[in-house]
Amino acid sequence: MVGDFQLFDAVKNGVLDAMNPFTLYWAGRMPASVFFSSYPLGLRNPHEWDVFYYSLGGLEIARELFAGFGMHYAGPIHHGPNIIHSKVPIRSIEDFSGRKMRLPGGMIAEVFQAAGTKTTLLPGSEIFPALEKGTIDVADYVGPAVNHALGFHQVTKFISMGPPGFMSIYQPVDLMDLTVGMKSWNALSPQMKQFVEMEVHVYSDLHHAAIQKADQEAWKKFTDAGTVVTRLSQEDVEKFTKLAVPRWYAWANKDKNAARVFKIQLDYMMSGSLGYVTSDDIKGQTLKM
Repeated sequence: MVGDFQLFDAVKNGVLDAMNPFTLYWAGRMPASVFFSSYPLGLRNPHEWDVFYYSLGGLEIARELFAGFGMHYAGPIHHGPNIIHSKVPIRSIEDFSGRKMRLPGGMIAEVFQAAGTKTTLLPGSEIFPALEKGTIDVADYVGPAVNHALGFHQVTKFISMGPPGFMSIYQPVDLMDLTVGMKSWNALSPQMKQFVEMEVHVYSDLHHAAIQKADQEAWKKFTDAGTVVTRLSQEDVEKFTKLAVPRWYAWANKDKNAARVFKIQLDYMMSGSLGYVTSDDIKGQTLKM
């Protein structure tokens, strides 16, 4: 009924009852949404996002902010890491320089722009033809199973990922959500509202696991197609971190809600549980609360 990037308005205006989008798509409308899905060198594992949403207040804030647009955020839905397909091998941060690359926009695009990449925003349906025509020569999208089904192996030769164990340094936990128009949500009984919210959580777990299974099967298909997997180094991770940290703060400081969400995640990343971020990493940065 509407395109990917028109879903927000369609639900807000009652054209659709609900949507199941990639939450990151609304960064331009709601800066805090940048921090409702993974971003470069932020939280890196699915369970960390569950901690953020279900233990540290993330779910309550998301519902508060979407309610301001006349929508109810039922809950996050795990997808999986995003990977990069390329016509040329990318083995270091320097190899991104000068490349024309499809990215989802927002902070992710800005980090790659800082690395010298020429970025463009395209919906998933337009990536294959853009690669085929040479409009772009590098493309980020979701994981191996979906990307193989879309035929990316037919128009690219390489897949670039992070170091072993860090599949995607820029979007390691891509998150979707179920968001319902407030009129449609309020038409449900209290019992049905509770049922939907609980089922979204269950579906998130099952959806994520099913995608990981499909990804394992897809890797063999990429190998059979002659696709070559290249990996960035830990040194590249450190270089990307230096580019990412100032952009964390730039997006967090777009409004007080974005700052509020990011502060929860920053404290978590700096805690003894994770330790992804040190005081040296954020030296000179200021968060406007």
